[in-house]
Amino acid sequence: MIEVVIFDGYIMSDLSMSRSQMLLMSGTANRPLAEEVARSLGQPLCAVTIRRFADGEIFVKIDENVRGRDVYIIQPTNPPAENMMELLLLMDAARRASAARVTAVIPYFGYARQDRKDQPRVAISAKLMANMVSMAGADRVLAIDFHQHQLQGFFDLPVDHLYAAPVLVNHYRQKSLRDLVIVAPDVGSAKMARGFAKRLNASLAIIDKRRPSANVAEVLNVVGEVGGRDCIIPDDMIDTAGTMSEAVRALKRLGAEDVYCCATHALLSGPAVERLASSPVKEVAVTNTIAIPEERRFEQLRVLSVGSLLSKAIGYTHSDQSVSSLFD
Repeated sequence: MIEVVIFDGYIMSDLSMSRSQMLLMSGTANRPLAEEVARSLGQPLCAVTIRRFADGEIFVKIDENVRGRDVYIIQPTNPPAENMMELLLLMDAARRASAARVTAVIPYFGYARQDRKDQPRVAISAKLMANMVSMAGADRVLAIDFHQHQLQGFFDLPVDHLYAAPVLVNHYRQKSLRDLVIVAPDVGSAKMARGFAKRLNASLAIIDKRRPSANVAEVLNVVGEVGGRDCIIPDDMIDTAGTMSEAVRALKRLGAEDVYCCATHALLSGPAVERLASSPVKEVAVTNTIAIPEERRFEQLRVLSVGSLLSKAIGYTHSDQSVSSLFD
């Protein structure tokens, strides 16, 4: 007879637990998120030594026994590039220490915007990063909101692609929003916006924009009725916030009431904080897939946690249950 244990909403049998004991590990890119996941799972983080040599090279050493363990390494790969190097070195160390299985938990997968050869002599960095993760020893990847969904096919190993939409949708359901409209910041985001509109029982509008150059956006037109209505602009990431800030101003010019912005990944590069803080946006909701330092925070910013989402996904993966059930 197999004993079944129910823990934090998911089921773990003693068979799956005895097969390979879970071991959680974290790099330095987002330690607070890893600690939150560990608390939710009731597991300690594995002791790891990560330091720099005098020339800046990274030294990694796992300070506990990992032989035969099911290792989960939690590390986003946002810039600087050392974050990716830490992940690769941790995976290599775990594999060489005879871990039973190594899962790369990547809340934010960096270098994903270059996912095709759209001009001569450019690198396809998303494929290169995927190859590096595979070659470093990962058996599985667990990530949140790739920049493009087809990135799952860049990996030659199983990928569990999670969505932060449930976290963001639950946040907005708690607000008293009037005659809500979801505004896609560009045509490419229309599918995501349609999903938000369906879950929030809202209508849909689309911004027609063009990019004269990288990180520069110009709003040309808004397709849909936004006058006198509350608006939410969803996106997968906020980098320099040019798209978001221009979209907010365009909606306000058209008579929109309160305008909210949300995104999974808050890169907040360059002038992003200044642009958003000075815009007429009511609130900017992001998740903690990327650690946001205090100097990059501003009055309208609201940070939501994906710790519970990640911990449940890790628990389901460890006990061989369906991760897709998180989004049913």
